[in-house]
Amino acid sequence: MRTALVIGTGLIGTSAALALVSRGVVVHLADHDPEQARTAAALGAGTDKAPEGPVDLAIAAAPPALVAGVLADAMRRGMARGYLDVASVKGGPRRELEALGLDLSAYIGSHPMSGREKSGPLAATADLFEGRPWVLTPTRDTDTEVLNLALELVSHCRAVPVVMDADAHDRAVALVSHMPHLVSSMVAARLENAEEAAVRLCGQGIRDVTRIAASDPRMWIDILSANPGPVADLLTDVAGDLEETVRALRSLQSADEDKRREGVGGIEDVLRRGNAGQVRVPGKHGSAPRVYEVVAVLIDDQPGQLARIFADAEMAGVNIEDVRIEHATGQQAGYVQLMVEPKAAPVLSAALRERGWAIRQ
Repeated sequence: MRTALVIGTGLIGTSAALALVSRGVVVHLADHDPEQARTAAALGAGTDKAPEGPVDLAIAAAPPALVAGVLADAMRRGMARGYLDVASVKGGPRRELEALGLDLSAYIGSHPMSGREKSGPLAATADLFEGRPWVLTPTRDTDTEVLNLALELVSHCRAVPVVMDADAHDRAVALVSHMPHLVSSMVAARLENAEEAAVRLCGQGIRDVTRIAASDPRMWIDILSANPGPVADLLTDVAGDLEETVRALRSLQSADEDKRREGVGGIEDVLRRGNAGQVRVPGKHGSAPRVYEVVAVLIDDQPGQLARIFADAEMAGVNIEDVRIEHATGQQAGYVQLMVEPKAAPVLSAALRERGWAIRQ
């Protein structure tokens, strides 16, 4: 691939453009808002000048409700040898293009499984997709050359290609992305009118659960409008679990010992099923999940604290597998939770104590 056209210079489109430019691809940028395309160009994502002729690959980075129209316009104008979209829903756009009577041999659907709570070109980064799954949904009609162009795009973005059927993809993202976002929003909504004294007690647990609720509602309306059925089916199942859990909690309030035992059993069931599901979430780099030991280090909210901890861990010969920060309520301090291999935890703890760090037991 030598040339590409990115139509839609939001977070995903601009991030893909930045990655392509870094690999030497000449990228042209287009957007319904010319100012946004100029912003992306100023960030080094390519040029906002139109290509003089057909490019190798046109990438439609428009919302699901608009992507079929964007693709149809580009295909009718012969703007590229191959056409690809990055919408988060795949079955609907493909059926819309089929209904328009377009030749789909030059088209392949795709969905990079990566994003941020922020949107727009200013939130874009060239490494947004690194190590992340990038779903491709070719059909029997998809030309081999177009599939190869898509694979080249995924490679340039340092993502991991995953080939799926379009409708299977939509059911999958309903489970792992769309339904969780709504559940996160519903939990976060409980905080809107909560007493300030209660909100001040928020810890890492509520932050983890509500983090994705900060995303742009307009973007999520577009996404959910394109995949409502599978999401509704999953939420029906969640609603059933909620009803059973509420019933179990009410039983725990009963003075009757048998009802209390039923309540305990019901709560234990949902918690154990949660454990069983959570361990299936892929671990680091998409590998099988692993259990790490946590070394919690007290830090002040000052510049350079994290860099010092990482440098001290390196001197101890310990690899940090993952890291989280737990902020203290009402204090300019918190705990850095360093996830390491179990056998490395005592080594790291001892080394950090020796260098003056306070370790939480």
